Formats: sequence, C-alpha cells, structure tokens
Amino acid sequence: MPVARAAETLEPRQLSSFLPPSAGGRLSAVLVLFGEGERGPELLLMERSGSLRSHAGQPSFPGGSLDPQDGDPESVGPVRAALREAEEETGLDPAGVQVFGVLPRLYIPVSDFVVTPVLGWWHKPSPVAAVDLGETARVFTVPVAELTDPANRGTAVHPSGYRGPAFLVADAVVWGFTAGVIDRILYHAGWERPWNRQTQVPLDWRS
Repeated sequence: MPVARAAETLEPRQLSSFLPPSAGGRLSAVLVLFGEGERGPELLLMERSGSLRSHAGQPSFPGGSLDPQDGDPESVGPVRAALREAEEETGLDPAGVQVFGVLPRLYIPVSDFVVTPVLGWWHKPSPVAAVDLGETARVFTVPVAELTDPANRGTAVHPSGYRGPAFLVADAVVWGFTAGVIDRILYHAGWERPWNRQTQVPLDWRS
C-alpha cells in the first residue's frame, strides 16, 4: 500500500511545520483508518459536536489523549490510545483494524496537543455511529477519490490568519490539523492530483 511505504520514511517536517516542543504538551493519538468502500479506498472521519469548547463542529480523525493504561507513550501507547478512543467515539470494533504504520508526532499549538497519527486498515469493518452526541455529531467515510478530486480542494482562510489545505466533502469542510495530515498523505502516497491553491474556502471565528 502506498501509504504504508511512505510512512516508513517520512520525517516530521515533511508532514507539518508545527513540531512538538522539546518538553511538555498533551500526548494524544488519532486513528487514520482506511477501508475498502463501494468507490474504492475510503477514510473514516467524524464531526465534533457543535457544543464543544474547542474545535467545535470540525471534522476530525477519531482519537484523544493517552491514558496511563495505554502503556509506554514511546511504543505501544499511541496505538492503544488511537484504537481505544476510536471505539469510544465511533463504536468500531478494534479487532477489525490492522495497524500498519505510525507517523511522526505532530503538534497542534492552539490546544497544546502532541499528536501521533496511527495508520490502520479496516480489514473487517464493523458498524459505526456517534456514541456520545455531546462529543460527536456524526461519523462518516469519505472515498479517497473524493479527497483527490481537484474540485473538492481549496485553501482554508481563517480570520486569525491561518491558511492551510481544505477538503469540501460529505457536506463538510475538512480543514486544520486533519486536512493537513490528509494532504500530506495524499502527496507522499502519490495520490495527489493538481489542484488550484488559489481557491479560497473562508472560515469564521467559530470554526
């Protein structure tokens, strides 16, 4: 799988300009889960509840903070956390997920999260849905074909000055950390198609 091959050699700066501090930060992990859908490979995403204090309403990967029971944060911890959080948020069965790679730790300055993206293949899909509507508005999949379609791509522009990749898919605007990881995976896996970076996707202060 192209994503697995790319994951073996990727360096942090090839994924993001926001790198973890030398100390501190809130350790967390997200599950970047690919599966086979009716239109080929697809990616599992969820939309955060609009009532949350941070990142309200934003599409994201399933995931969350590492807990002590997840084990060593330098080895098994991120994988266990990503699978545990994905189960808690979407109801998926972790037994149906094959982890095939772990990307370098990245940093989300606004929330002080040090995030490890865990790559998985959904070899035995299970039903998924929002488990707690107070945290998750919905759970959905997006075909990779839609993510690579130039018509669905643009540059998110936030009043704060933030600019970054955006995807307009599944009645949602995927931007921020999640879109950045997807953008880099598509590029390094050789799936990216030329798209117009001048196409702006305006965001508001609530996003």
